[in-house]
Amino acid sequence: MTKRTGIRDVAREAGVSISTVSKALNRPDGVNPQLVARVRLAADELGYVPLEAARQLRVRRSGLLGMTVINIANPFFAELMAGAEDAVAVAGLRVLVGNSDDDVTKERDHLELFERVQVEGALVTPFGDTGPWIDRLRARGIPVVLVDTMDDSGALPSVSLDDIAGGRMAAGHLIDIGRRRLAFLGAREEVRQVRERLQGAREAVAQHPEVTLDVTWCERTTARVGQQLGARIAALDAAERPDGIITTNDHMGCGVVHGLVSAGVRVPEDIAVIGYDDIEFASIAAVPLSSIRQPAREMGKRAGELLLRHIAGDLDGVTQVVFQPELVIRASTVG
Repeated sequence: MTKRTGIRDVAREAGVSISTVSKALNRPDGVNPQLVARVRLAADELGYVPLEAARQLRVRRSGLLGMTVINIANPFFAELMAGAEDAVAVAGLRVLVGNSDDDVTKERDHLELFERVQVEGALVTPFGDTGPWIDRLRARGIPVVLVDTMDDSGALPSVSLDDIAGGRMAAGHLIDIGRRRLAFLGAREEVRQVRERLQGAREAVAQHPEVTLDVTWCERTTARVGQQLGARIAALDAAERPDGIITTNDHMGCGVVHGLVSAGVRVPEDIAVIGYDDIEFASIAAVPLSSIRQPAREMGKRAGELLLRHIAGDLDGVTQVVFQPELVIRASTVG
């Protein structure tokens, strides 16, 4: 991919400071005419084109950044949002949050709203196919950073977690403690993060021919849905139940544990359960939940910082930041 010429490149070519380049291009009346001519010549030779969104940031046209999250009821996304707000507050910006609520139509509505109010930039945690709406934002000069996922085309900067490694870690832990009949309870398969967690779990299971992995998909991954699934699993004959369960978030995982225990199934003696995200409640639940930790607040902060750099035209190529997961072992798997 060709590197985009930035204001630093112009400053280097002209032999002046970045602030001088900015003044010469935007407020030339206050700069020596010879310096203005030198800067403009350097900009022309390098093919430098100022980002419209960067110009908007300087004049504070809206003072807003847009951010979509999949489900704000999940504390992981609330932490992600808080981290982004921490990062952009230093630039005097505020975050307009759109909660997709596991709904493709709502997600698209939020992205269209960001376009209408001319946000300075957008942080997008995709649920459905957001490609056409992201393209529209970028066509208007609005920079976009993906959060909690990566762009396969390599065209967009992103901040994500290695979810394949996370899924492999979750299944590997259950296998290591002797579980052989595993179940994966997840949201829709089209959500990339979920799909990659399942891929990692399958990779771990493939190393152990005696281990099986069954998959159950559901429309929502709330605590209530988890509770219903836990009760349904508890109603099965003991020989038909899984002895290890992976859920795609802690919200659901805590619900599964509640559903099992309420029906008289012991956790972890009968069924071990591991969640994903390591939200605060996981550690203080009645049966503390083992989980795959995502550093949500730090991920949100890095995404916000990346977006500010993108708006300022200070990104060298497309930056993709990938965090690594961490296994957190608690009573729901080890007793």
